[in-house]
Amino acid sequence: MNADSSGRPAGLGGLLDLGSRRLAGTGSASPAADARVLLCHALDIEPSRLILAPPPGVDQVGRFRELIAARAAGTPVQYLTGEAWFRSERIEVGPGVFIPRPETELLVGEAVAEAAALVRAGETPTIIDLCTGSGAMAASLAGEVAGARVHAVELDPGALAWARRNLTPRGVTLHEGDALRVPEGMEGLADIVVTNPPYLPLAGREQISRQVIDTEPEPALFSGLDGLDLLRDLVPRAAALLRHGGLLGFEHDPAQEDSAPALLADDGRWEQIEDHRDLAGRSRYVTARRT
Repeated sequence: MNADSSGRPAGLGGLLDLGSRRLAGTGSASPAADARVLLCHALDIEPSRLILAPPPGVDQVGRFRELIAARAAGTPVQYLTGEAWFRSERIEVGPGVFIPRPETELLVGEAVAEAAALVRAGETPTIIDLCTGSGAMAASLAGEVAGARVHAVELDPGALAWARRNLTPRGVTLHEGDALRVPEGMEGLADIVVTNPPYLPLAGREQISRQVIDTEPEPALFSGLDGLDLLRDLVPRAAALLRHGGLLGFEHDPAQEDSAPALLADDGRWEQIEDHRDLAGRSRYVTARRT
């Protein structure tokens, strides 16, 4: 994979082709895209610069070969490169933290729009991200809404380390602890609460990709047989944190299209309960206002 018949390093096109073919059928949903990202990482260049890159050296080819082998063995691309892009933010990730997904960007968009409207009205919005994980949502909110007070809560030590790396430089206040109790002293003060908690149902575990189960932290994935155990407790917690009229948004599994909004209806402290679909048309997240 790393050299032509003369022993010289293979060209960029040849490396991409060989990497793509190696990844095809190994669990990668996008082998060509994965190979491209990993090649750019091995060359230490931005993807937009690949077309202008000079022929790779032997060490770079060797590094690319190692990355392809690790990806073929099931390691996520984001863990190999150490980063995941979320909206306009570069988020540092690695083993021990859930990799942010593009679907969650839509939920953040709702929160950004709400916070921006408050800023235009002359207010300084307070936003709380419960179960922040890598901090992707909180980082985006801090980056896109100038002047907002953004808080994030995380309990898991592995995820907390990544959240610190992503949120401290962005001015987000990070709270270590149980989202059902932390942050303390902020009851009734939040304008927006968002959360992307574990919500996958254990009852459907066999349908989840082995790559996801084998590499990403299980506590960030599953929450009881129906996936709603933590959300049952987070809904009343959010009600306590939000001011009247404040916005709650949380992500859920498409199979929870009816049961997730029902948590809010049954709680009795919410209005304008609305379920939203992702770009693939799947039920994905709920928003509601505190009555």
